[in-house]
Amino acid sequence: MIQPARPVLVAALILAALAAPALARERGPRETANPSAVIAAELAFARLAQEKGQWTAFRETSTAAAMMFTPQPVNAHAFLKGKANPPSAVKWQPQEVWLSCDGVIGITRGAYQAGNGVGYFTTVWQRQSGGGYKWILDQGDDLREAGPVPEMIAGHVADCPRRGTPRPPSPAPGTSALSGASPDGTLVWSTTVEPDGARNFSAAMWQGGKLDDVEIVEVAAPAKP
Repeated sequence: MIQPARPVLVAALILAALAAPALARERGPRETANPSAVIAAELAFARLAQEKGQWTAFRETSTAAAMMFTPQPVNAHAFLKGKANPPSAVKWQPQEVWLSCDGVIGITRGAYQAGNGVGYFTTVWQRQSGGGYKWILDQGDDLREAGPVPEMIAGHVADCPRRGTPRPPSPAPGTSALSGASPDGTLVWSTTVEPDGARNFSAAMWQGGKLDDVEIVEVAAPAKP
């Protein structure tokens, strides 16, 4: 059974959005890397789903090339074109965010509730020319039971490449929403999908002169009817 949201979580979300710039300042001057902006985009996405409808929110907050899974990867706008909103939208809450040093790519992870079911999600966000963020990949899976609710949203910013120290590998050309990297190479992600719909998602962030895994998930193939 889904437990009602604890009041401390709402307060934590607000405090985290306000405090996130301090997370960046702890590691040095990263004026363009602000985790609170990605948190705010995720919270606005979740709120829009409740106010305007689930699929309306997915369409309005994503780029034209955004991808989702059904279970095979599909363009979100093509899949959602003309799709009616469900009577009750999924609810979700961000719990952790990773951000590239240049602030261009952010990855959020959190929990969702759909009817009597619960699960997790991972969303890749891309900063737009106007400064806001839109998502380019959204994936997740059901869970048997809800995990623990953190007191605060955890925010992480990648190390910035410095002169005389190891630098991230250059992002590969021709990457898509299914796999790619921030322009500075400090946050990378990759998704593979098998013919039966099983998939894995991984992300790594530049820390201590190397790319460290920060998120690795495997999603089993859907059960056959």
